[in-house]
Amino acid sequence: MLATLTAAVVAIATVVAPAGARSGPHFTDPPDDKIVIDIVTVNGSGCPSGTAAVAVSSDNTKFTVTYSDYIALVGVGAGPLDFRKNCQLNMIVHVPQGFTYAIAQADYRGYANVAEGASFTEKANYYFQGMSQTTPRSHRFEGPMDDNWQATDQVEVDQLVYKPCGEERNFNINTELRVNAGTSDTTETTSFVTMDSTDVDMKTEYHFSWKPCP
Repeated sequence: MLATLTAAVVAIATVVAPAGARSGPHFTDPPDDKIVIDIVTVNGSGCPSGTAAVAVSSDNTKFTVTYSDYIALVGVGAGPLDFRKNCQLNMIVHVPQGFTYAIAQADYRGYANVAEGASFTEKANYYFQGMSQTTPRSHRFEGPMDDNWQATDQVEVDQLVYKPCGEERNFNINTELRVNAGTSDTTETTSFVTMDSTDVDMKTEYHFSWKPCP
């Protein structure tokens, strides 16, 4: 089961924030009525069945995706395909009548233990069904690293792409984690990166921008 998260974002301003940083446009005046997100399909080596979940914030400013088995690794104990993991979520976002939404910002978080000489990359895009996919945006982190990580994709206000009013369009999210061994000694070390929910703050967040429909 997966969630189709959507936002056909044309131009994305990319910002990499340090671990623990809090940022993001929380657009005012969201609808008061309850928002429900149904996961339609989930596919990918980073999100086996039952390991991805979606929840909407109580103030309707964002929704979160949590993963419990999203880890890429190279080196000791790693299989030949473990260096790259991905997840494709397809979902339906049920919004109150008279409103539509865009995704203004996406915050990706996780934990990494990467040896000197190795690196990892987080890549993602998101779009509405039947609309052009956004160009995937990637963030590269160099080892050595043993810490939480965060990457943010932010959209300028005048470049937000909203779901067409009165149309049912699923929202799709594609994410990927990839570890590059580089010059690290893979016979002695293991480098890995996660995008998971082992920490309460390690959730992927998608920030709504709301507007009324005519």
